This record gives sequence, structure tokens and C-alpha cells, in this order.
Amino acid sequence: MELTQSITASSGKAVWTGRILSGLVILFLIFDGGIKLVPLDIVTETTAQLGYPGTVNFARFLGILTLVCTLLYAYPPTAVLGAILLTGYLGGAIATHVRIGNPLFSHTLFGVYLGLMIWGGLYLRDPRIRALIPFSR
Repeated sequence: MELTQSITASSGKAVWTGRILSGLVILFLIFDGGIKLVPLDIVTETTAQLGYPGTVNFARFLGILTLVCTLLYAYPPTAVLGAILLTGYLGGAIATHVRIGNPLFSHTLFGVYLGLMIWGGLYLRDPRIRALIPFSR
């Protein structure tokens, strides 16, 4: 039996699992974007440590970018576009952590973990994505 058939057979559970997974990512990214809008001192200090401008304006720019991409992901008609944009954003974060030599599993791969949650949630809640990426056993 194909995995997509088993997901379709239990589509109610899959959709709710996808919504919960997506909801967790959305809540985290809203928090992340929000603290960059304020911005807290730790945000500007960390941004500078990562090799980017440690200014309030740059932190706010990142916060707005994060929130716009997250809102696109949260709104079902634009969820795929949001997922694509968030994947690019997270790719930049991963590249930054690789560049400065941060720990692999806690820092560098955190963007991968979020990306898997983003696409996993979308896969479970959107039949178009399941049709596009058919997994089989």
C-alpha cells in the first residue's frame, strides 16, 4: 500500500496532524519575527555575532521578512509560496551557521528541522503537495 493512500485513508487525522505541526512552526516564527521587531538587545547582539549588521533597522527588516513569509505560509491559498520563501530564509540561516562554525545538531541543523516541519505540515494538510511528492513503501 502506498503511503499516500494510507494518508488519504486517514485524511482527517493527517490533516489535523499537519495543522498542528504547521501551527507549532507558525507560532515559533511569529515569536521569532516579533522579537526582531522590538528588537531585544539579544537580537542585535546575536545578529552582530553572526556577522551581520547589529542594528535595530536590520533586525526589524529580518523580523518583517520572517513575519511576511510566515503569514503567507499560514494562509492556505499562499501556503506553498510561504513554504518556498521560508525554505530560502532558513537556507540562509543554515549557511550562516556553517560559515561561522556553530555546532551542527543544535545550531546549524535547526533550520533543517524547521524546514522539515514546514514541509511535513504542508504535506499532511494539502493534498496537492501529496500528489506532487508521492511517497511509496
